[in-house]
Amino acid sequence: METAASASTSTPEGDSGQHAAAAPPRMTTVSKHYFGGASSAHNHDLRNIEEDYGMFVWPCSVILAEYVWQQRSRFTASTVVELGAGTSLPGLVAAKVGADVTLTDIAHNTEVLNNIRQVCGLNNVNCTVLGLTWGEWDEPTFDLHPDVILGADVLYDSAKFDDLFATVSFLLENSPGAMFITTYHNRSGHHLIEFLMVKWGLKCLKLLDGFSFLPSCKAASLQGNIQLVEIALDKEKPNCSSADENNL
Repeated sequence: METAASASTSTPEGDSGQHAAAAPPRMTTVSKHYFGGASSAHNHDLRNIEEDYGMFVWPCSVILAEYVWQQRSRFTASTVVELGAGTSLPGLVAAKVGADVTLTDIAHNTEVLNNIRQVCGLNNVNCTVLGLTWGEWDEPTFDLHPDVILGADVLYDSAKFDDLFATVSFLLENSPGAMFITTYHNRSGHHLIEFLMVKWGLKCLKLLDGFSFLPSCKAASLQGNIQLVEIALDKEKPNCSSADENNL
């Protein structure tokens, strides 16, 4: 599995054209990620990834992609939507194991959307690429009926939390029986996620330490307190507690 990320540099503000060096050619880094078998090594070159968060393979993405791989029987022949896909690693794994995948990111961020299309070509997968901005109700959003919604490290900007959960709630309402699976850095405790779930009428089905199921060869290169949570519409009383590895 390969993901590509583009990066560019710009002239420092205040330099005149006379003294500024010519901009270097656009550069692309390619990271390789292996799932299953004896070749589960993780090798990632991040030297040229500096400007755009949407073009960085974050640890949460690696962990969610691994979870999709280990749970691949759930994803075969399912319909999957990845929110804030960026380099799209979880969605690519879902596509590789037989899911019908729609990869989404901010509608006006054409650079990231084009990068997603490039990544699909690199990996020879046929995914739909869609501009979807959280909290905005464009017509294509109403046509999405996922079995599973994926989101890796989408809980990074508190100003966007309500827009994200509004979108997740809408998609779950639009798709009876669907669930939202997300990985996030647990920076301020799970109580924030619990608050948002109650606010938006959702409940936790499973909560895992992201490193509890990650192969050691991948865990060695990642850092952080990363949680994975499965979320569904709340038809009863919310109840979210840590799950053990027997739930995998």
